[in-house]
Parts: sequence; structure tokens; C-alpha cells
Amino acid sequence: MKNRNKLIAAILLVAILTLNHYLDTTNDDNSTGIPETLPSKKKTATFNYLPSSTTQQIVKHNYYALSYNEKHEQAEWVAYTLDKDDIVNTNFKRPFFIKDPKVKTTSADWKNFKKSGYDKGHLCPAGDRRFSKAAFNETFYTSNVTPQKHNFNAGIWNKLEQKVRYWAKKYDHLYVVTGGVLTDAKYTTIGKENVSVPNSFFKVILDYTQPEIKAIAFLIPHKETDKPLHDFVISIDKLEEITNIDFFPELPDSIENKLEAATDYKNWAFGKGL
Repeated sequence: MKNRNKLIAAILLVAILTLNHYLDTTNDDNSTGIPETLPSKKKTATFNYLPSSTTQQIVKHNYYALSYNEKHEQAEWVAYTLDKDDIVNTNFKRPFFIKDPKVKTTSADWKNFKKSGYDKGHLCPAGDRRFSKAAFNETFYTSNVTPQKHNFNAGIWNKLEQKVRYWAKKYDHLYVVTGGVLTDAKYTTIGKENVSVPNSFFKVILDYTQPEIKAIAFLIPHKETDKPLHDFVISIDKLEEITNIDFFPELPDSIENKLEAATDYKNWAFGKGL
């Protein structure tokens, strides 16, 4: 009987230790849940890929991070990694948009968009997070959306998002930073909370996989267009001047300076890095 009690006690101890380990590794508010480098056949350097924040309100979720701008009631940027294995065709049911529980100043309510004439445009696309239900649902926080004209959202912006997925499959994995430009003098606003409607949107993409280290940035006016994507390529240096955001500040200067001056769409598209 004593031996049986000892066995039961040992089993219970193992179960408690296992549970504690699980809680410790899943409830860390300081972790994005995204490794700074992802598994790859190529060699990938480790660095903090998050941009600078002009608001000092960085929110880290499990599958992306953002810098929230309370004045404009949206993220000034959303950053995430995109691995080729993330690109899958699951058919999850779209959840309701809800306020972001991690934004201390409270993110805008979805009702600001109601009858506004603008789409709730994802910054981290739901289509990039179909590899799990939890990841997909996380993109429906209102901190991850911005007012976008439908013809823009479903047009050139959707075209760029699809192109990024293509490049993720081609180059194994990418770092992506995207947002609306929130430094212009005048904005249209929507809703009772005066959510700003950006006049243009940017997307910065980095492939930090040796030996093909490369980056490209796009700045697209917020309007319908039939122009090709390469017409909207801009140097990261110039985009930093426009947005006041330092993209990839922890890259070594020797690499950062070359990457941020580049504007060659062909070099990116054909895999020609530094």
C-alpha cells in the first residue's frame, strides 16, 4: 500500500511540474512567440527585427508585434515574420473584430468603420496567418486594421500582399513591416474616435538570409491604381524620412546602409542580394 501511495505521489509531482513548465512558456507577455530567426536550409543571422516606435507603445502578440499610435487610433507599424510554411490554404471562419486587450490606451472600436465607406484593412493580413486558428483570429484585433478604400484594399494593396506571399515561398522566410503614413498634415477621419485615414501606405520587406541579404520597400498612395508594383518602390532611407521610423535599427551599419539605399526591384525579384 505504501509503495502504491509513493507511485501516485510521483505521478502527481510529474504532472504538476509539466503543467508549470507549460504555463511558464505560454504566458510570457514579453514574448511575441515569433523566433527572431526561423528554420532554414540557409544561414540566417539573429537580430531584433522590430522598428523604432515614435509612440513608445509597442505591443507584442503571439504572431506579430505593433507600435500603437493613440492620436491616430491605429498602429504606426505592424511587424511580423513570414515563413514559406506559413502560406497555407485553410478555410477558417472569420471572427468578429474586437479591441486589442494589450493596448494600454485602448484601441479603436470597430464601430468607427460602420457606414464610413472604408474597409477594415488588415496590416498583418489574415491570409498570412492561416497556419493556425489562433494566429488567424489574432489578426482581427482592431489595432491591426486601418481605414482603406475598398478599391485600394482589394486592388493594388491586395496585389502587393499576394506578391509578398510569393516571395516568402521563394526566399524561405521574410521580415515584413507595414503601416499607413501618419505624419501628413491633414487627414480624413472616421467614427466617434476620429480614426485617421492614411493618405498612403508602406510595406518594407527584408530577406536576411545569407548570402542573399536584400530588402525592398513600397510606398503607395491611398487610391485605386492600375500601375505596376515596381512603380511604387522607394528606398528605405527615403521612407524613414517620410515616416520618422527607423526600420531594422539593429542591423550592422555596413549592411543597413547598403540595404536602405537600394531601390532595384529586379535585384529583389531575381534574388540578387548584397
